[in-house]
Order: sequence, then C-alpha cells, then structure tokens
Amino acid sequence: MKRIFSTAVAISVPLALAACSVSTTPGGDSGERKKSDGSLTIGFSQATQQSPFYVQLHSGVEKAAKKAGAKLYFADAGGEVTQQNDDIQDLITRDVDVLLVNPVDPKGAKAGMAAAESAGVPVVTVDRPVPSGADAHVGRDNKKMGTLVGEMVAEQLGAKGGKIIEIKGDAGGAVARDRSQGFHKAVEGKPGIKIVAGPYCDYIRSKAVTAMQDLLQTNPDAKVVYAHNDDMALGALQVLKENGRTDVKVAGVDGLMEAVKAIDKGGPYVATALNDPISLGSTAVKTATDVARGKKVNGNVDAGTEPVDQGNAGEFTGSTTFAPASKP
Repeated sequence: MKRIFSTAVAISVPLALAACSVSTTPGGDSGERKKSDGSLTIGFSQATQQSPFYVQLHSGVEKAAKKAGAKLYFADAGGEVTQQNDDIQDLITRDVDVLLVNPVDPKGAKAGMAAAESAGVPVVTVDRPVPSGADAHVGRDNKKMGTLVGEMVAEQLGAKGGKIIEIKGDAGGAVARDRSQGFHKAVEGKPGIKIVAGPYCDYIRSKAVTAMQDLLQTNPDAKVVYAHNDDMALGALQVLKENGRTDVKVAGVDGLMEAVKAIDKGGPYVATALNDPISLGSTAVKTATDVARGKKVNGNVDAGTEPVDQGNAGEFTGSTTFAPASKP
C-alpha cells in the first residue's frame, strides 16, 4: 500500500510527541490486526478545522497523546470526503498502530475504513460514528443534548409557546440529525410551539449570520432561535442584536465558553449543553490506545454531557474555550 507522497497531501506532523518505536507487526494486504505492547504511533484524520470545536478537539488529542507517550500524525481533510480518504491512506503508510477518524461524512469514509481493514490497522471514530468498520466510537449522546436544550427552551417559552427557528449543522450528518430529533422530541406537542426549518450552515458562524439575516426577515414573529452548535447560535445572536431584537431567545449546543458567559449575563441566550472537545479528545486517545494494545473496550463510549441555563451557567464560566464537561 506504499505510495509516493505528493506535496499536495495535507499531512502535517505538528509535534513528535515522544521518542517511540513504531509497531513492526505486518499489516499490508494480509489484513492481520496490529497489536502493540510498547509506545504507539497514532494517526488522526480530522474532518475540518473550521470551527472552534474541531480546533479544540485536535488540541485535546495532541495533549492526550503527549501524556500517553505516543507519537501523533495529523491530517486535516478540510471538509472534503475525497481528501479524507487520501489522508487515511497516507497515515496508514506511516505505519501507524491505530487510527483516530473524525469523519467528514460517515458514509463517505467507507474507502478509508476498507483501507485500514486491509492494512490491519484498528480504527476508533470520534464525534461522528461510521456505519461500519470502526472498532469503537467515542462521542456524546447528541440526541440527549438536543433534548436537554429543547426542554430548557420549552420552559422559557411557557404556556404561550411561540415560533422556533432551527439552524442546522451538516446535511446528512448523524450529529445534526440527532440534535434535531432530540430537540423536536422535547418541544413538539407543547402548546403553541411551531418549528421553522432553517438551512444547513455546517456549524460555521459566518454561514449562520448570512442565513439568519434572511430568516429574520421571513419570520419576524420568531420567539427562539435554536442552532445545532453554539458558534452558529452566536452568529444568529449577532444578527438579532444588530436588528434590535432582544426579545428573541437563543439556544445552542456544545458549551462554548462565549455562549456560557452570555447565558450567565441573563441576556437572550438561554441554554446550551456541554460537549467539551478537550475531554472528548482525551477519551478518544485513551480508547485508541486500549484498542491498539488489544484490550477490550466498549464499542460506544459516551463522554457525557450536562445542561447549562441561567441558573447554573456561573458554575461553568472560566478561561477555557469550552466549559469542561462532566464525566458520564
């Protein structure tokens, strides 16, 4: 499976975290599973770096790998499915002992999963699961997070209810699907509540700003904006403030510290759910290390969450980019 590396391949080695021996167990076309008892080499293929969550997830993986004495190779797919499959192939040629994969598109990662299986390299997915091919998945219950936020929003609206604008994450993504389903489960059937579906904004604040400018014009009677992450919710909040609409409440997911502090101020931002990417990255590295060493692991590792509203936001404020999440 060795290939000639092109200078266009976006593989970087940001940090040789520790001197370590690379597993010499053959993989190749035999499909024999690698197993290492010594220091490890981890390959991390990430979907994107285009939001604070993924930047911090990368940081969490780096810190945890360094602490574990593992060498880390990193690749940023830039949101491109084809690039990610190429990245996974390239990481395999570096003789990694285990792969961490944060898929751009769970179904689109099929070629990369097949390559890893053929090479005998175990795979642990993080944040977004794949339909098949992974030894374990490390993430959080996104449906639960959506439900927690929905319950807090319903409480804020009270008996009168109101129109809710929903700004979505990525089309076809499991995270967006689950955060939507959980939220809908919590609010649907409540008196007077109507949900208006907004566009997919890929968890990016600038896209949410553009979308919200149009959504506010077509839905001037909106009472709440719910976004699938805090970064998009903060983009919506920016547009609302620019238009003097302090009467519209805002809610998101992830526990971005900027959002937590806005909630603590008692303003229109009312709710989020914790999804600390640093702890998620740490749990992912621990799981990947166990898998590489042949230890038995849970196939679905839940890193835990907790609701944040105006009653407890002060407990989570600090200097980190995201509020630290409670353990499951």
